[in-house]
Amino acid sequence: MFTGLIQRVGIVRAVKTHDNGAVFIFSAPGLATSEDPLRLGESIAVNGACLTVARIHDADVFEADVLNETLRCTIFSTLKVGDAVNLERALRFGDRLAGHLVSGHIDGIGTLLSVRQDGRDKYFRFGCSPDFARGVVRKGSVAINGTSLTVCAVGDDWFEVALIPTTLRETMLGQLTLGAPVNLESDIIGAYVRRAMGADSTLSLRQIIAAGFAD
Repeated sequence: MFTGLIQRVGIVRAVKTHDNGAVFIFSAPGLATSEDPLRLGESIAVNGACLTVARIHDADVFEADVLNETLRCTIFSTLKVGDAVNLERALRFGDRLAGHLVSGHIDGIGTLLSVRQDGRDKYFRFGCSPDFARGVVRKGSVAINGTSLTVCAVGDDWFEVALIPTTLRETMLGQLTLGAPVNLESDIIGAYVRRAMGADSTLSLRQIIAAGFAD
């Protein structure tokens, strides 16, 4: 599990494709420390997708295998050498949960539709599938490339989030250009609520408010 609070911005160092998927090498300066080094087999969220450290090249460089299924369901097929990626190590029991619960399992791919300025903050509107949008509520949480954000507005096939200067500076979201694809993960608690209320029915905002999950 993860919190959606990005710890470092890394860089894609190499991509090696093969029939069964791909191997990615990432540089992650500052992600590990001498007291808490990277470990083989540990989970790291890369742009929100949970990957397993398969090899460690040095203290700041690790390698991960990416399956064809992951390439199909995430934006990893579009990543190239030199691209920036958001990084977060897995949550430990006893850690402060300052973001929201993020599983590292991508639910869909979104597209940056527009950016508008409001004072120091920027509002990003992302296009998404209608199915994903049905699980998003205003004031709820969503993870975009692994970054935990609060939803400001939502439509049938889009939603909007506000990014403060700190988020723009400390994550790779500030580098996004219009049309850029992003990994999306909906709030896992909201997903269970939606399932409990009927997987085949449309969950209305009125129902969500009545259940106490929005105002």
